Amino acid sequence: MEALNQLPRVIAAAIRGLFADPNSVWADLTMTIIGILAVVIVIVLAVLVLVVLERKVAGWASLRPGPNRLGPIGWFQTIADALKIMSKEDIFPAGADKLVFAIAPAIFFCIPIMTLAIIPFGDGMVPVDLDLGVIYFFAVSSIGTLLLLMAGWGSNSKYSLMGGIRAVAQMISYEIPLIFSVLGVVMITQSFNLTDIVVAQKTIPFIFIQPLAFAVFLIASVAEVNRAPFDLVEADQEIVAGPFTEYSSIRWGLFYLGEYGNMVAVAAMATTLFLGGWQGPGFLPGWIWFWLKVGVIIFFMMWIRWTFPRIRIDQLMHFAWKFLLPLALLNIILTGFGIYIYRLVIGG
Repeated sequence: MEALNQLPRVIAAAIRGLFADPNSVWADLTMTIIGILAVVIVIVLAVLVLVVLERKVAGWASLRPGPNRLGPIGWFQTIADALKIMSKEDIFPAGADKLVFAIAPAIFFCIPIMTLAIIPFGDGMVPVDLDLGVIYFFAVSSIGTLLLLMAGWGSNSKYSLMGGIRAVAQMISYEIPLIFSVLGVVMITQSFNLTDIVVAQKTIPFIFIQPLAFAVFLIASVAEVNRAPFDLVEADQEIVAGPFTEYSSIRWGLFYLGEYGNMVAVAAMATTLFLGGWQGPGFLPGWIWFWLKVGVIIFFMMWIRWTFPRIRIDQLMHFAWKFLLPLALLNIILTGFGIYIYRLVIGG
């Protein structure tokens, strides 16, 4: 088990050994490219598994069998869906802004890849270790708001435009309590570096010190990735399919992949900030503990989706501004007060 845990370090050392200078720019560039490729592979494999897993969870929650025909117990259903999507015709609506219409889904799929690139999956297993990792994560993830508006505007459809406008209202509203909920962790660790935040949880995970922040972060994350009961962006009973109405084929598939990729990214961020990251008992490697924790959060998000009905848009906005935001601000005040008391006690 120890050898399995040290495998990433051994591979990194072997690659650097290919170069005369261990600190060579080319060696660092090679390691960065390999790290990014690893993130892409993780995203693609995670989506393939999560799509069929969500259908299994949906069947379990609603007492239905779920996928059970293609492959062993239906596990090849995702492959069949992917083949069907790729075989469909790629259609551009009449009067659409073709450039905006085309690039919106492509960039949307890149967002989880860019955000996961700074997440430490294990001890020394971070593709890009940024000192401002927390700020980078929220800066990149907020691009999705603009992309959904671009998709609605570029489609030249009133339904799509309405969905894009609703996306802006929802995602900006929930980004504020989401970011504020993280400030308590930053105040305690005095760092925006995600590796430092994980190391600071060696004794006790922050979920026990910041339970209110964790609850706000998790709820706001569900809304931020447009999952039910907060999926007002699509709301197919009301506005057909929101900003995705005019998309077909692989372009719609990229939005679909991006949603699941974003779900993995926010679950990984929650694990890093509140659940101790790769920290865990030594009988399993750290990176396995990390993905087990991510899996638990993703299962919870799926369970929530298939348990609660979609809320109205006025209820959604009320919940963000009049409930989650005050709770996030209260957590900041309580954290500051707790740090002040702690320093008084330690100083005394």
